[in-house]
Amino acid sequence: MILIKEYFPNLSSRQLNQFELLESLYKEWNEKINVISRKDTEELYERHVLHSLAIAKVIKFKENSKILDVGTGGGFPGIPLAIMYPNSEFLLVDSIGKKIKVVNAIADSLDLSNLRAIHTRAEDVNEKFDFVVSRAVTQMPLFLNWVKGKFKSNSKHQLPNGILYLKGGDLTQELNPVKEDIQLFVISAFFKEDFFDTKKVVYVRMT
Repeated sequence: MILIKEYFPNLSSRQLNQFELLESLYKEWNEKINVISRKDTEELYERHVLHSLAIAKVIKFKENSKILDVGTGGGFPGIPLAIMYPNSEFLLVDSIGKKIKVVNAIADSLDLSNLRAIHTRAEDVNEKFDFVVSRAVTQMPLFLNWVKGKFKSNSKHQLPNGILYLKGGDLTQELNPVKEDIQLFVISAFFKEDFFDTKKVVYVRMT
């Protein structure tokens, strides 16, 4: 929690309380259904929460924005972003039902009324969004096929509607086939921890 307060000093008391509850909720649920590695539960705020919130350093979602989190797993980056942006609407999807069960239980415990989580594939989602977020679920060219046609035509943010994708390492080869406009945001520019040294937010313009 110290990290969250350090990098996001203007959180409300409600947001701080929700972020504080994450540790006990994930520890409790992870004993029943393994959604994050045992080792990572000890580094939850750095490796999962703060990593997810790197997107909040790239863009500030405006009121009534709609965001789709594809392959959310245990709820990342969707849950931390839903806490950060209570006036935006989040849909979290995953093809593994037990993970969505955990996400819904944690969202209920946090009273996150701006978040829905459903057990489905991204291709089967029939809605339009301002942004699609995700954390390294597959190679970008395949990901683009999953989310094609899911973006609103009108953009209201500084960045036009598109994908915000958390991924690490050398992405040159993976992104080479992508024809859309791409920007890379180096997370170590936002957070000083060694964990973020090679990690990036990949933005792909889709409108």
